[in-house]
Amino acid sequence: MSDTASKPPYTEAAKTGSVNAAERLGIEPVGRLLLRFSIPAISGMLVNALYNVVDRIYVGRGINEIALGGLSLVMPLMTISMGFAMLFGIGAANMISMRLGQGRREEAENALNHCLWLLVGIGLIVMILELSFLEPILSILGTREHSEALGFARRYYRIILYGQVFLMVGFGFSHCTRAQGFPVITMISMFIGAGTNIILDPIFIFGFHWGVEGAAWATIISQLISAIWILAFSFGKRAVVRIRLKVYKPSLKIIFGIMTFGSAQFLMQFVMSAVQFLYNLSMNWYGAEALGVSNGGDIALSGMNIINSILMIILMPVFGINQGAQPILGFNYGAKKFGRVLRTYLLAIGAATVICSVGFIVMEVFPYTMIGIFAPEGSPQLLSFTPWAMRVAILLLPFTGFQIVSANVFIVTGRPKISIFLSMLRQCIVLIPCILLFGYLWGLRGVVMATPVADGFSLLLTVVMIFFELRKLRRDAARGTEGPPADHSARSHS
Repeated sequence: MSDTASKPPYTEAAKTGSVNAAERLGIEPVGRLLLRFSIPAISGMLVNALYNVVDRIYVGRGINEIALGGLSLVMPLMTISMGFAMLFGIGAANMISMRLGQGRREEAENALNHCLWLLVGIGLIVMILELSFLEPILSILGTREHSEALGFARRYYRIILYGQVFLMVGFGFSHCTRAQGFPVITMISMFIGAGTNIILDPIFIFGFHWGVEGAAWATIISQLISAIWILAFSFGKRAVVRIRLKVYKPSLKIIFGIMTFGSAQFLMQFVMSAVQFLYNLSMNWYGAEALGVSNGGDIALSGMNIINSILMIILMPVFGINQGAQPILGFNYGAKKFGRVLRTYLLAIGAATVICSVGFIVMEVFPYTMIGIFAPEGSPQLLSFTPWAMRVAILLLPFTGFQIVSANVFIVTGRPKISIFLSMLRQCIVLIPCILLFGYLWGLRGVVMATPVADGFSLLLTVVMIFFELRKLRRDAARGTEGPPADHSARSHS
């Protein structure tokens, strides 16, 4: 091997600045790349999580633990709203990226204009329909008669519905700005929204004594400000494609194209909503009997809300690492630099596992401290059920990062169906039958145990499938295969 060949490409090209940003993905040290790509993604994910978690903390501390259960009740409905925002936002973003890459700027701009009207339209439709049929909708959420949590849910969600257009536009358009190459604009939008929410929550809840209504008003005002920021950019001259109402040309073809591009994410959100609904229903079915009090269902809902809020904060950095790793994995796999693919994967797995393991230790050792953040004066039933449920639910948390990152590898290698299957396996295919069966057999405890059982089953299958994938990558890396980008088309239908 010659001296030139033995030198890392980074020292020969990247240091001189003779390569573009994309080519750096194939020559810079993968650790540095992963750090640079992951930090913005992690920041955005954490801020997005704080949007929901801060509401829950202030509601639990400023009102009571049952109010937390009320917020859990309406979470499936809010997840569906986010699904519609993803349907049109991610769909339009994909179309914009594709049309810009093809040099068809006018069509990209028309897709952006369609996105605006679709988001506004679906926001208004959701608001009008759900306000008109709010009582029948809330009646199917699974609460017992005279549930106190249902009262909190009604008061909170009625106000949240007034901000549906702000939610749709702010969240949906954030994908479009990222697609144009402005991730910082999207991140600032998230920071503005979350920051406003954090400031207004204590003012409205503690200062004005508005209760859950105050939390709801804080949320929709923050969503409004976030939407104004993202729209101001989209109307401005800095945007690659701008909103220009005068050139808007309605097209069913574009609408169907947007919906096709965004349908996978919408389906995932719909499934998540169904699982959330089933969890809530099961908590109410079995809560009173298991906890020995008439409002046991409400208390169980509150306990699981606390657990899920803490898990959200722990897992958001893992999703950020996953997002940061994807372009590095994709570029190097396409360039047939399989050794770099393996190093990136192992680094991402290591970082994700460290985060999950630290979260696991904190939740195992300090459960009462974690619960006290949300409910400092929790009832005996809450303080009895929640620590136990927390320890059971997180049994396999240290391996969750491995599952998330490993599923992503199959997208990179041209087999997205396997990735979707592995994700759905853990979140739906195994989990839903386990909730139903275990709940029937063991009541509330069985519902809680369904999560680690589903995690364990999907973990085993992920290990088996990733083993063969990594074995092939190691063989290719050992051969030192280099060459033109890999052809994914042959494998994309496998």
